[in-house]
Amino acid sequence: QVQLVESGGGLVQPGESLRLSCIASGDTFSDYFMGWFRQAPGKEREFVGLINWRNRDSFYSTSLGGRFIISRNTANNTMYLQMSRLKLGDTAVYYCAADPQGAGSLSPDDYEYWGQGTQVTVSS
Repeated sequence: QVQLVESGGGLVQPGESLRLSCIASGDTFSDYFMGWFRQAPGKEREFVGLINWRNRDSFYSTSLGGRFIISRNTANNTMYLQMSRLKLGDTAVYYCAADPQGAGSLSPDDYEYWGQGTQVTVSS
């Protein structure tokens, strides 16, 4: 199976940048889609973006305005979420997830493996 660990969250001011990491261990990611999701208190877990592990193709929520970029490094089994021009509404727990079926889904229900989450707080 796959284990995922997020890191890199913290407290930042609006307009600043932050990079999150998701370190994976276990089985190969050759046929996986990897996704980033976020969840604020009292709200549904929402899709942020995904990446095809094999070819690096990525797709993002249209609500992000091009501010977030997903990348991956196969050498260290790490996926990154580079967040720029952060807004107050970006405050949430951010989760990485893996879909071994390779469906490229935007739904959390289609991702089998999840990390523990890392808190991102954007505040003045």
